[in-house]
Amino acid sequence: MKAEQNYNATNKSYRIGLILLLAVFGVMMSLNVSAVEFGANPGIDFSIRFFDRRIYYAQSDPINIQITITNNSPLTYRFKLADERAFSLDFDVRTVSNRLLEPADALVRKRTQYQQIFFREIAVESGESFSFVEDLRNYVKIGQAGSFVVQARVYPELFRFGSDVAAQPVALESKRLSLSVWPPLATTPEGIPLEMDVATGAVLVRERLAPDQVVEYMISARQRSQWEKFFLYLDLETMLAQDGARQRRWLSESEEGRKRMVDQYRQELRNPTTDGISVIPTEYYIEATQYNNFEGTVTVLEKFRNSFFTEVKRYTYYMRFKDNVWTITGYSVTNLGTE
Repeated sequence: MKAEQNYNATNKSYRIGLILLLAVFGVMMSLNVSAVEFGANPGIDFSIRFFDRRIYYAQSDPINIQITITNNSPLTYRFKLADERAFSLDFDVRTVSNRLLEPADALVRKRTQYQQIFFREIAVESGESFSFVEDLRNYVKIGQAGSFVVQARVYPELFRFGSDVAAQPVALESKRLSLSVWPPLATTPEGIPLEMDVATGAVLVRERLAPDQVVEYMISARQRSQWEKFFLYLDLETMLAQDGARQRRWLSESEEGRKRMVDQYRQELRNPTTDGISVIPTEYYIEATQYNNFEGTVTVLEKFRNSFFTEVKRYTYYMRFKDNVWTITGYSVTNLGTE
């Protein structure tokens, strides 16, 4: 009899423990689902920053914003990310007087047309982050110069266009980001855009420097990551047209198409390759300068320090004298080994 009582007591304790275990598991699952469905997990950090901070003009130049979701909670965080980001992301952009800017026409069209929304579920493990980049101009009309405050919202359960505010799923909101937009770029009489100094806001004007001084100016600017100065003496159109495949496309393009090609080429040069002109040397020496009244070359010995060795290369910069200014129209590279 006593043995039977002990068995019943043990069995009862086991059932109670099992029920408690299931209850705890249910609570944990509830918390995880809550984080998935409503983005309410306090351990989820949502932040934004400029992807390529530079001077932004009141034109069609992209204003790329990097969106980052970081999971600081102990649980896996899951949310839906639409292939068409307009159904996962929104931006609130206001002037300093708190006037809300209008949504971009493309955004309104995307959200109002009848369509099937494709998405994937993103799982961010504890301690990990997920990032992607979006152009702010795809979401908001920014056609004038001024100072603005930018805030982003991510909808873990997708944005429902046409629903009232109460029907929208709870969104993750970022902190505010200050944005300055400058007036449209001034141009020279020949239509060449004038570069602006990021630090001072002053217009950068090409000066009558000697060929070797132009090259030193360009390399020094790259070492300091001063992109606007780096591009100042580069004749991008001539450099672009020297490439065989690009030259054929260049000749067939309209004026607007050529402008797009130059803008794209400028972005490519900002991504350094092994022998690219934008690779930063740790040391450089002007070896020789030769020129006449129309063209010239500047030979530079450049060293690039890696983890265990230093690469040595000879860059030859080709120069052209036009409108009383020397500009760089191309370059070639010779590898000289390591030291």
